[in-house]
Amino acid sequence: MHRHGRRQHFKSAAAPAPVQVLNPDAVGGEDAPSLKITMLGAGQEVGRSCCVIEHRGKKVVCDAGLHPAHPGMGSLPFIDELDWSTVDAILITHFHVDHAAALPYVMEKTNFKDGNGKVYMTHATKAIYGLTMMDSVRINDQNPDAAGRLYNEADVQSSWQSTIAVDYHQDIVISGGLRFTPYHAGHVLGASMFLIEIAGLKILYTGDYSREEDRHLVVAEIPPVKPDVMICESTFGVHTLPDRKEKEEQFTTLVSNIVRRGGRCLMPIPSFGNGQELALLLDEHWHDHPELQSIPVYFASGLFQRGMRVYKTYVHTMNANIRSKFARRDNPFDFKYVKWLKDPKKLLNDTKGPCVVMATAQFMSFGLSRELLEDWASDSKNGVIVTGYSIEGTMARTLLSEPDHIESLKGGNIPRRLTVKEISFGAHVDYAQNSKFIQEIGAQHIVLVHGEASQMGRLRAALRDTYATRGQEINIHTPKNCEPLTLTFRQERMVKAIGSLAETRPVHGTPVKGLLVSKDFSYTLLDPKDLRDFTGLTTSTIVQKQSIPIGVDWSVVRWHLEGMYGEVEEGQDEKGRATLTIMNAVQVVQMSNTVVELQWSSSSSNDMIADSALAVLLGIDGSPATVKLTTTPHHHAHGHGHNHDHSESNGDGHIHSEFEKLAMFLEAHFGEVSGPNTSVPEGEEDDLLVMEVKVDNAIARIDLISMRVESESADLKKRVEMVLEMALTTLKPLSQTFMGSGVDVNVETSSKEVS
Repeated sequence: MHRHGRRQHFKSAAAPAPVQVLNPDAVGGEDAPSLKITMLGAGQEVGRSCCVIEHRGKKVVCDAGLHPAHPGMGSLPFIDELDWSTVDAILITHFHVDHAAALPYVMEKTNFKDGNGKVYMTHATKAIYGLTMMDSVRINDQNPDAAGRLYNEADVQSSWQSTIAVDYHQDIVISGGLRFTPYHAGHVLGASMFLIEIAGLKILYTGDYSREEDRHLVVAEIPPVKPDVMICESTFGVHTLPDRKEKEEQFTTLVSNIVRRGGRCLMPIPSFGNGQELALLLDEHWHDHPELQSIPVYFASGLFQRGMRVYKTYVHTMNANIRSKFARRDNPFDFKYVKWLKDPKKLLNDTKGPCVVMATAQFMSFGLSRELLEDWASDSKNGVIVTGYSIEGTMARTLLSEPDHIESLKGGNIPRRLTVKEISFGAHVDYAQNSKFIQEIGAQHIVLVHGEASQMGRLRAALRDTYATRGQEINIHTPKNCEPLTLTFRQERMVKAIGSLAETRPVHGTPVKGLLVSKDFSYTLLDPKDLRDFTGLTTSTIVQKQSIPIGVDWSVVRWHLEGMYGEVEEGQDEKGRATLTIMNAVQVVQMSNTVVELQWSSSSSNDMIADSALAVLLGIDGSPATVKLTTTPHHHAHGHGHNHDHSESNGDGHIHSEFEKLAMFLEAHFGEVSGPNTSVPEGEEDDLLVMEVKVDNAIARIDLISMRVESESADLKKRVEMVLEMALTTLKPLSQTFMGSGVDVNVETSSKEVS
C-alpha cells in the first residue's frame, strides 16, 4: 500500500507583539484573540476573591478565598462555574482568609488534581498560609455544625505540600507562552501582585496592595513593564484616608483615653499583618509614655505568637527601617510591653483594671474577639477600635452603626454601652493612592474588583473624570460575579529574521525565504543551515520508494508516462539501471524486466505527482492501448541510454508540429489563419515566425517568439490574446506546466525510508 511521509514543518500562529488594545466592539472576527476575565468571587463585593483569566488556550486563576460573612459552602467562590482540571496555574497573592482560605477545598475537593495545574505563592505567604489554615480548621472543628467544615487538617497539609514557593521578581515560566513575575504589594508580609504574560499579552493582578510604607513593609512596586490590562482592588472606593502619622496619633490617643478612664480596649485583628503593625506601634507608644507602662497590652492569639518566627525569618523582604534595626542586633519584634496572653479565658468576667487586648477574629463574628465583645459591651468605660476594613454582614460592620443592642452567640441581646471607633490600618490604598497608581501603571483596560458595588461605581466615575480632564481615554470595567468580561485585541504578526538571513537588511518588498520556527507564540525566520545552531532542531528528508510489478516492455512504460505528462527525462542511476524522471520530481527505475520502482523525496507537491504516476503505472496492464502496442511493432522505440528531449534540438519537425497544432486551434475559433514563415528573404526578418489571423477586414499578427499580438482592432486583439492563452495552456505538456520540488534520492543511508 502506498504511504506518504512528510518533511518536517513548523506551524505558524499569530505573534503577540506589538499589541494594540482596542474596545471589544472595535475588532470583529472569530479569529481575533480575546482575553476573558471571569470573577468567581470579589466581583462587586469584598470577600472570596477568585479571578479566572483565559487567553490563547491558557487559564490562570488568581486567589481562592472564602467570604467571612457567609457560613459553610456559601462562603466559597462560585467554583462550579469552572472545570478546575483545565487550570494551568493558581496564583495566591497573600494569606488572608478572603484570598487563600478556599485553596484547600479547590485542591482537594474538586477535579483540580486531574489536570496539570500548579499553585504558586511567595515563600512568606506559604509559611503563614500553613499556619492560618490549620488554625482555621481547628476553629471550625469546635463548631457543632459539621456543615460548616469545608476541609480538614489533612486537606490543608496536602495542599500546603503541593504549593510551589517563589521569590519576588522571579520570572516563572509555566508552559508555552505562559509566565508570571511576582512584585511587592505591601499590604501584609509576603503579599505580591502578579504580572502575568500569556502569548505576549500582559495582565497585572494587584490583589490587595498598599502604597503607604508602614513600620515593617515596603510599598507596592510599579512593574518595569507596562501591562495591557490591570485588575485592581477598589476596597475603599473614593474615600481618602488620613495621613499615616495623623492616623497613628489618633489611634494612640483613643487607646490612651479608654485605659485612662479605667476601661478595657478591644482591638479585633487578624493574626498576621495588621496585628504585627499595631503591636510595633503600641510597643513604641508605651515606651514613650511611662505613665501607661503599668497597663498591660496583650495579643491574645497563639497563632500570632507562632507567626513571629516567620516574621523574623523574612526580615530581608521588609523595609529599610526593620532591616537596619536587625543589622544593629535590635530586634523590633522582641516586644517589651506587648505580651502574649497564653490564657485568654482569665479576661472573661474579670473586671480588675484597664488593659489593651488585640484578639482574633478580625470581623468579630466568632472567636475570642466576639467573646470579649459580648462580655465587655455593657460597660461604657470600655471601647472597641476597629482597625481594618469591615466586610458587609460581619459583626465589625454592624458595630460601626453603633446599635443599642448586639446579638449574642449564646442567644438573646446584649445592651451596647461601650464606645466604637474606626481607624483603618487595613493596608489598602485609598482613592488618592489608587488613582495615582493606576495612572502610573498606564494600562488601557482597568478591571475593578474587590469592592462593594456602590464604592466601585463611584471610583469608576471619578477615574473617568480624572482622565477626561487630561484629554485621555481609559476603559474601566466592573464585572459582576460569574459575568465574563471579554476584551478583544488586535495583534500584528511579527517574525524575527536571525542568523545568515539577518546579515543583510532586505529591501522593502523583496521576498525573504527561510524556515519559520514557532515557539511560545514567538516566531523566528532563519536559513535551514542555521537551524541547529539557533534552535537545536534539525531538518530531515524522507525518501519514499514504491515497487510495482510490470508485465510490459520498458518502452511501453515510457509511452504511457509521456502520454500523461508530455515529457519524461530518460537516464540511468548509479547502478546503470534505466530511469525515467517525471516532472523533475519522481524517478521511475527499471529494477528488472518485471518490476519498476518509484523513488522521490517526500513533499506535498512531489507526493501528489507520485500518486498520479502510481495510478498510471497500475493501469498499464489493463489499458487497451497497451494491448495494441504489444501486438504491433512500436515505431517509437528508444534505447535505454537515449535522452528523449523534445526541444528545438530535435529538429524543425517538432517545431512545425507545435505550430500546426496552434494553427488548428486558432482556425477553429477564427477561420482564416496564415503562416508561420520559418524562413524569409533577407530584409524581411520581421515576418519570421509570425502568424496572421484574419476576420472580415481586420488582421491580427502573432509573434510566435514573444507571443505578442498586434492589431489595429482592439476587440480582435483582445479576443486573439484570450484564445492564444487558452491554446498555450492546452497544448503545453503537463511536465512544463507544473514541476515538482526536485529529485534527490541519493541521500545518506541514515535517511528514513517509507515503503
